[in-house]
Amino acid sequence: MKFDRNAQAHLQKLAKLFRAIAIVGPRQSGKSTLVKNCFSNKPYLSFENVTTVNQFRNDPEYFMHQYKEGCIIDEVQKVPEIFSYLQLEIDKSNKKGRFILTGSSNFTLMESVTQTLAGRIVFVDLLPLSVAEVNSAKTNLYKNKWENFVWRGGYPEPAQLKSNHHVWFDAYIRTYVERDIRQTKAIDNIPAFQRLIYLCAGRVGQQINYATLATEVGVNATTVQTWLDVLQKNYVIYFLKPYHNNFNKRIVKAPKLYFTDTGLASWLLSIQSPAEIDKVSLYKGALFENFVINEMLKNRFNAGMKNNLYYFRDSNGNEVDVIIDNGKELIAVEIKSAKTIASDFFKGLDYWRKISNHNKTVLIYTGDDEFKYSNGNQVLNWKNGITI
Repeated sequence: MKFDRNAQAHLQKLAKLFRAIAIVGPRQSGKSTLVKNCFSNKPYLSFENVTTVNQFRNDPEYFMHQYKEGCIIDEVQKVPEIFSYLQLEIDKSNKKGRFILTGSSNFTLMESVTQTLAGRIVFVDLLPLSVAEVNSAKTNLYKNKWENFVWRGGYPEPAQLKSNHHVWFDAYIRTYVERDIRQTKAIDNIPAFQRLIYLCAGRVGQQINYATLATEVGVNATTVQTWLDVLQKNYVIYFLKPYHNNFNKRIVKAPKLYFTDTGLASWLLSIQSPAEIDKVSLYKGALFENFVINEMLKNRFNAGMKNNLYYFRDSNGNEVDVIIDNGKELIAVEIKSAKTIASDFFKGLDYWRKISNHNKTVLIYTGDDEFKYSNGNQVLNWKNGITI
């Protein structure tokens, strides 16, 4: 099954402007397939292959000479010493689009690039499949229902499985913990780290409280903060920062936690079916909110835009799920997993308009109808809301 990746057009444009491109994102998000399709004329190398790694380390200069016209290097963060050689090779020519790199660990990749390839390379984040990308394959598994997208997630491989896709997520976590995390010096207590992952799934859409998490995990708050940073830099979770420009000190400053893929979060929460999300799960609202924000991020990254999403909350409990900062314009978005509209859904949006002088406010919900109130509040169904 082939999915049309929306980032492909953006990558091809970048290849005409920069000498090197790095595509970073979660493991198994489709980076390798994308670069192979987008740059099919280039030799493909993977540092998952031990032989390739040994060839480089045995004679780095000869290795680079073989690919002086450029190549694709997959999972480049596994051999960070290559970056200094890439710098030398890139500086020999001003030719654009020579080297295409991919990496599943943004932490290692960024640390190495900061010292060597700064100014020579551009980064692209590739998240799992968006709704539009899933639908491009005309798969019948999702049936264009939000609960199916939430439960199945967007990783390309499980997106194609008719059954037992939960087995894939089990293997995904095992591989991530047992292979990637064991190589991370910051993690010295694997069982406690695994507990943290599961606890994070139960806190989707919530503000981070390091002290509470530390008590439940059985480590100190500093360790929890370090481990959450590892999870974020490996694209398992991400933080939505609070918007506080031009506001007073009553604004809450703690970030909110979300999963890069709601399918993984659903599996960690032991949710057995899409129907369970819609009808009985306590996490319905949080997972739907996570899904909508993920789609907003995917649309931005695939188009080469930066992350301009925030949330708002003050010490009195006034809150808006998403603030979109478009420079001169701020758009406030409330996300509700209900099929019918209730008046109290607009409480946060009305408060935001009052204090911000920005009147563009949107409510996204799981129903079908769309309309606009006289006070400016706009109601969108989820299919159109995710494209904001």
